[in-house]
Formats: sequence, structure tokens, C-alpha cells
Amino acid sequence: MGERRGGRNRREDAAPARTAPRRGLRNPFAPQSFLSADEIEGIHRAALRILAEHGIDILSAEARALLRAAGAATGPDGLTRIGPEIVEAALASAPAGFTIRAGEPAHDLDLSPGALNFGPGAGCPNATDRRRGRRAGSLRDFEELTRLAAGLDAIHIQAPMTEPQDTPPQIRHYAMTRAQLSLSPKAPFVYARGRRQVEECFEMLALVRRLDSEGFASAPHCYTVVNTNSPRRIDSAMAEGIIDHARAGQAVIVTPFCLLGAMAPVTVAGALTLQHAEALAGIVLAQLARPGAPVVYGAFATNVDMRSGAPAFGTPEHVKAALISGQLARRAGLPWRGSAGTASNAPDAQGAAETSASLWAAVLGGAAIVIHAAGWLEGGLTHSYEKLILDAEMLEGFAELCAPVVADEASLALDAIGETPPGGHFFAATHTMDRYRTAFHEPLVATTANFGQWDEAGAAEAAERATIVWEARLAAFTPVGAPAERLAALDEWIAKRAEAGGAPPGD
Repeated sequence: MGERRGGRNRREDAAPARTAPRRGLRNPFAPQSFLSADEIEGIHRAALRILAEHGIDILSAEARALLRAAGAATGPDGLTRIGPEIVEAALASAPAGFTIRAGEPAHDLDLSPGALNFGPGAGCPNATDRRRGRRAGSLRDFEELTRLAAGLDAIHIQAPMTEPQDTPPQIRHYAMTRAQLSLSPKAPFVYARGRRQVEECFEMLALVRRLDSEGFASAPHCYTVVNTNSPRRIDSAMAEGIIDHARAGQAVIVTPFCLLGAMAPVTVAGALTLQHAEALAGIVLAQLARPGAPVVYGAFATNVDMRSGAPAFGTPEHVKAALISGQLARRAGLPWRGSAGTASNAPDAQGAAETSASLWAAVLGGAAIVIHAAGWLEGGLTHSYEKLILDAEMLEGFAELCAPVVADEASLALDAIGETPPGGHFFAATHTMDRYRTAFHEPLVATTANFGQWDEAGAAEAAERATIVWEARLAAFTPVGAPAERLAALDEWIAKRAEAGGAPPGD
């Protein structure tokens, strides 16, 4: 008899584990509402008033010119005021859904209504694991985390999980883009850190995918996340990132990061009114750059600890804001980006509870994609290898929830119920024996061992078991990226650009 993870016995000739779909998920839950339709309309109208009366600070001259050409006005205070008619025209031209083309069609990212996708934690300057401790993010960390995310089917996109601070900024985008294209077939991420870097990332992607300019612009092949600078500001790099991605037909996730009591009003309704206004301003800019450009309504509103100013996640305010943000995205007629997260400093009970609460809020709110769904610690300051695995287990559970429950005659098990006497058990029933090998979801980390078995095996807690999982997965990883000959051409391209000095951020 073989030994299964967790200490239970299973037959050595057991069939492979259950293989429920983990890609192309459709949300099984109807989008939940927290406010009435009239209240949502009130927030929308208030946001339109903010844009029209108070204005927004657009630091890019090109972006201001686009807005003025559409009828917006830049006043003596330097703020651009955008009329409601401009906003409504932009919402009418933006697609309600679209698909990002990945390196393999099986990993294409559907962002249509009802779709459900998960992305890993992103933008972390640090990385941590139980073997090596907390450290500044390196290229090795970025590549290792990219490998781990590539092998987790319930994670659907690539992301800048940690920042490779050992790689100079002017060539960092080369290393990050190459790693994504060589290690994973999933849709890649492109930073909006200056026009030259964006253009070069597009060139690298087109080179590896063998796309001419028309083919590249015909469908989104990558995505970026643009954060507004709350309150009421879009800086030059972010504005130009919106313009450049929109003109190239690439996906833009416009995401205000509104912290209640800090960069946004202390009330949930006030913060979401500001969030809605800023998101609409970014969406307008994308549509003015290219009508019909693929754009996502992003939201990441949560509260702060008013004693320290530190952001909190997975709180009741975070959950309420997420559910209402889903309603506002539906009012705008756009796919919604939700967000998970935790303020915990370790992959512990707090981290699990806060991530779970925020994940549920995004799923029940109808998010087409949930960013920071796995690996995030310290409010985004650190990406944890162990938490990536622990959170992926939750995501696989959500994927299982998307699998339908079959209720046909065979599944109703009338014969099994009839042949099992009252007070008996179903372990040996023919119905059970035919199905037990693949009947239930098998977790990545969780154990069903009793205390004695668990103690005898070393009494490893969840984070320790997660270490074993990620180490084994890295050791067994085989890249499923671009073919070798295309990578060789890419490496030649990168060498020439790097020798010429690269592209500093902001250029």
C-alpha cells in the first residue's frame, strides 16, 4: 500500500487526481449588490460632478491635449474638467469584454461578463521564503516566482511579482519581459514606466510572437495596470501608458488605489465616489486615444489604520468597497478588476483570513480578474513563496466551485442508497468504488491526517508544508515559453539595445 500526503492510505494503482477545469472559469455566483440601483446612480452622478466641476490634475501635456480636443477644459488652476457627455461617449465606445491572447490559446484570458480569472501578487519590492528569509527582490526571485505561477493552473496571468532590484532600471524591462516570454505561456505584463520602455516591450512581444504591427494591434497580447495618484491626479508616465497601450490595442487596467481616510474620504461612499471619478478619467483617456480600446475598470479601495496610517486589507470596509465597486463597473458597462490582499507580515492565520475575505468579495462582486490573489504580504511590500502556494490552494478551491454539480440519474446514486442498509456505510458501494479516485478535490498543502499521524510525520504546519511544495515544483519545472529559435532572436535584440544604453524609466 502506498502512502498519500496527509497519512491516509490509497491504492498504488490509483487513477490520477481529479482534473476539474482551472482555466476558462465562469463565475457560478450571481454578482452581489450592496447598494441600491439609485444609490449607485448617485455615486456615478457625483463622480461626473467631480470631473466636471472640480477637475483632475493630468500631468501629461499630450493627454491634456487629447482631452481638450474632445471638449474638456484646462483651467487657470491647471486642472482639466471633463464634461459628462465626454464620459458617457467614452463608456459607449469601450468594449464590455475582450480576450487577451496568450502565448498558447489554452491560456487566452477571457475578460467578458461572467468570466473569472486570478492573478498573483504584484509590484512587491521584496521577496521572502522560509529558507532564505526576507530580501530585496532579485531577478532570480522574479524568475523563480514566474516559474511557480506558470505551473499553477488556477493563476491565469503573469505579473511583476517582485521587482528585480539587482538589475539596472534601464535594462530591467528587458530581463522581466524575456523571463515572462521564455518561462510561461500565460498573458504577460508590461509596466507603464515611460514611452520607450513600453514600445520596446511591445517590440519584444511582437518579435517572439512573430506579429507584424497590424497583427499586434488587432488584439490585446499583454496588459498593464495604471494607478492614478489619488486624490485626482494622473501622472505623466501613467497617462502616457494609457495612451500607448490603447493606441496599440493592448489592455489597460485603470486602478485608483483609494485608501479611506488617507488619499480618499474616510467614508466608503466618499472614497468610491473619488475612485469612480478617477477610473472614469483614465477610461476616457484610453477611448480618446483609440475608440474601442480594451480597458478594465479597476478598483482597490480599503481603509487605513487611523493610528498609524498603514493600509489594511480584508476588512469589512474592504469587502463593502469591493462589492460596490463591482456594481459601479457594471454601471459603466466594463469588466471589473477586483483585488485581494493582506497586511500580515507572515503567511499566517491573519494573512489567510484577510486574503480569503477579499477574494470572496471580489468573486461575489463579479470580478472578471482578481489581482494580488496569491503571494502578497505586508500590504504588497513582499511576495512570499509559501503564501503563493497557500493562496493557490484557495484559488484551486474557487476553480472547483466553478465546476458544475452533475445531477443526472447515475449521480443521484439511487442504487447505492438502496444497497446500503440503514446504519451502514458507502465505502465499498459499487457507486463509490467506480468514482472514489477522482471524486474529490485534492489540496496542494492541506492535510487530513489525524494528530498522531501528523505528529509522527514531523508536525509540519501549513507554511512548512508549503515550502516543501514550492521547492519540489521548482525542481521539477520545465519552461513552456517561446521556442528556442525565437528566444535566440530576442536575445540578439536585447543585447543590441542594452549595449546602446537601454531605456531609462520616464523616457
